Amino acid sequence: MTRVLMPLPCEDFEPTEAAVPWRVLRDAGIEVVFATPDGTTARCDPKALAGVVFGQIGAKAQDAATYREMAADPAFVNPISFASIDVTQFDALHLPGGHAPGMRPYLESTILQEKAVEFFQADKLVSAICHGPIVLARAVDPETGRSVLSGRRMTGLTKLLERAGFWLTVWTLGRRFRTYPAYVQDEVIEAQGSAGLFERGPLVPSYADPFVVSDGNLLTARWPGDALGLAEQLAQRLRAG
Repeated sequence: MTRVLMPLPCEDFEPTEAAVPWRVLRDAGIEVVFATPDGTTARCDPKALAGVVFGQIGAKAQDAATYREMAADPAFVNPISFASIDVTQFDALHLPGGHAPGMRPYLESTILQEKAVEFFQADKLVSAICHGPIVLARAVDPETGRSVLSGRRMTGLTKLLERAGFWLTVWTLGRRFRTYPAYVQDEVIEAQGSAGLFERGPLVPSYADPFVVSDGNLLTARWPGDALGLAEQLAQRLRAG
């Protein structure tokens, strides 16, 4: 059976960016294996389930329901640890995002970064959304001394979207929507280098029109509204072999 690895932090990941791909892959007959830093069950950002600005920033009702279904999946309840990941056992890697403080151990995990390098070295499919590309930006291939994103065409959480989330929530959540002082877009562009291309997509994002960038084995997207399009492309590529 085709298998996809979905690493998560122990807490604070964005629920839609994990649950929607899980549902699409499951419905396509693809097994999803979850991993966390220490092998304990992950917990999403609770504020992202309820909506933090008059219910408008956060998971849509159907996506929240999908998350609750995923949370009952034995594979989700019993993840493997990052250290036990064997890249040879998987056909693809999916990296969800999230902005809350609990994301940092995931984004900063040197073990996960090393595993990401192995996926690229094996030319396996890799998808990343929102903050997920930060894992890849920090994944340095020892053979080249450069990030696996060097020279790639891709997207990620744009500066415009990150700023909008911050200014809409700063009055109630402080700096919760700014995971790091640097913007995701800026860190990714630095990792891409002069030969890379960061695509921002439509100025006004929409769930009805997901934006996904495909470059070889790499699929990337910007925010929860792109999760369905990203997952469908990943499933299609995996089914096609």
